[in-house]
Amino acid sequence: MRDRTYVQLMKSAKKELEGPKNRLAVMGDCATQHLSTAIKGCAYENSISLDVCDLDYNQILAQSMDKESKLYKFNPKMVLIYMCCEHLYEDYCKTEISNRTNFAENKLQEIMNIWQLISSKSSIDIMQFTFAENDDRVFGDFALGLESSYIFQLKKLNYLLMQSAKENSHVTLIDLNGIQSLIGREKFHDNKLYYSAKMPLSMNAIPIVASQVVDVIKAREGKVKKCVVLDLDNTLWGGVIGDDGINNIQIGELGVGRAFTEFQTWLKELKNRGIILTVCSKNNEETAKEPFEKHPDMVLKLDDFAMFVANWQDKASNIKNIQQVLNLGMDSFVFIDDNPFERNVVSSLIKDITVPDMPEDPSDYVTYLKSLNLFETATYSTADLDRTAQYKSEANRAILQQNFEDYDLYLESLEMEAVAQPFNDFHIARIAQLSQRSNQFNLRTVRYSVAQIERIKQDNKYNTIYFTLKDKFGEYGLISAVILEKIDEKIAFIDTWFMSCRVLKRGMEEFIINKIIEIAKSNGYKKVIGEYIPTVKNSMVKSIYPDHGFVEISENKYIVDCDSYKIANTHIKEIKEQ
Repeated sequence: MRDRTYVQLMKSAKKELEGPKNRLAVMGDCATQHLSTAIKGCAYENSISLDVCDLDYNQILAQSMDKESKLYKFNPKMVLIYMCCEHLYEDYCKTEISNRTNFAENKLQEIMNIWQLISSKSSIDIMQFTFAENDDRVFGDFALGLESSYIFQLKKLNYLLMQSAKENSHVTLIDLNGIQSLIGREKFHDNKLYYSAKMPLSMNAIPIVASQVVDVIKAREGKVKKCVVLDLDNTLWGGVIGDDGINNIQIGELGVGRAFTEFQTWLKELKNRGIILTVCSKNNEETAKEPFEKHPDMVLKLDDFAMFVANWQDKASNIKNIQQVLNLGMDSFVFIDDNPFERNVVSSLIKDITVPDMPEDPSDYVTYLKSLNLFETATYSTADLDRTAQYKSEANRAILQQNFEDYDLYLESLEMEAVAQPFNDFHIARIAQLSQRSNQFNLRTVRYSVAQIERIKQDNKYNTIYFTLKDKFGEYGLISAVILEKIDEKIAFIDTWFMSCRVLKRGMEEFIINKIIEIAKSNGYKKVIGEYIPTVKNSMVKSIYPDHGFVEISENKYIVDCDSYKIANTHIKEIKEQ
């Protein structure tokens, strides 16, 4: 998407997608009209239905303060704030020299005041650009050690923004300075455009910045990459293990081996943040595993992979098998292979999988993949650290299931135990993350930020429940969340129900509905209403309510009487969280 031109995105911005629209407001102390157009076009090309409202030039404070302003009347889900470094420099130059050592702190307070104004009047989530650094060179490099200099204060402000965003869960930073560093200041900024039209971005930079914004929106909407499928020969190391042998493959500090070491190091960091790594190689399994077991320079080890598939079958079939075992959507998979033939076969036979067109030179692997920004995320929780182990356990469950002819006996053999408790501070990040990542089992497909979950947790018109699950193979972790909204004294509405597909057909659906009815009755509700809002991906749950005793009262809306509800059988035992 980053190779698109502004003209191409402008044409796409005129097209519309069917279905409910997200709303994004854009406001800046600079001209943002072209950026707003490019964002809308880029969203369309990523199959995101997005309305974008470009607010008046240099009216950030006024728009934020006035409850009747265009910002609040548009009622966006998100607002993008663009404060440009050119305007920042003007403010710096107007500051008394004696006060310049506090310039960054004072500017941060102004920005945080904007955040506070918006959050006090709405539930709008904020996206804020960092400042693209433009050194005035008044002191040259000496400025880096001079606290009152502009570049010192600018770098300090970007750091303070990161600190403040960490403490404000409704704020997401977008690294504009990082984009400038990647493409260079000359390509990023056009002096003539800024002087004539107050546009800080060049026409070449606008599509790249728009793509970065849309990447963040995609992550918030659950369109995230979860699994990397890796080839081995000439991908994770140089050479062919079956021909060259373990002593002659290229990995480590010498020559091109260093490029493969860097690539493995980067993949290891992806695994550490929750991306699942798998292997799909045309190889004998014993031969393919040998470098991971015996080569001293391998960064990745066998334990870093959730699945290891090495055989002589075609890769498309093997990847489909990996997808079935892990139970993830194919659009969350990335296939990395140095061989153009294999890439073409996989991309031709598997719809929705992402297949990067890898460079010929392995020295460019990491730089190229970083430039694609495939692994944007909207949340991170400690549960991500255990994700590989969780999916390894899933593969073991699949192997065990093959030994049972009776599925009911198989479920009983798993010795499953679940926890069902109200939302708490410890699990908020994971609940928000699951809302953004769950697409197939998501009844109404409502996405939540951490700040929104925090507000719901504190609002007494909601009953909240999170669910964890474990069995004899290990912990699934937090796998589902339900939000019950009070309609009146006798009726509760299932505002939200999403669940990880990893636990489908384990009896967890029945366990959760039993718990919903139990909690509704304990709070005096006589009836519970559920709603299914269809999307492209959630058709698998369209009959979940009628299948469990709910009666249809209107299209895709169902009701159940709590007293007459028949408790569903399940092999899951409820326990108290320890």
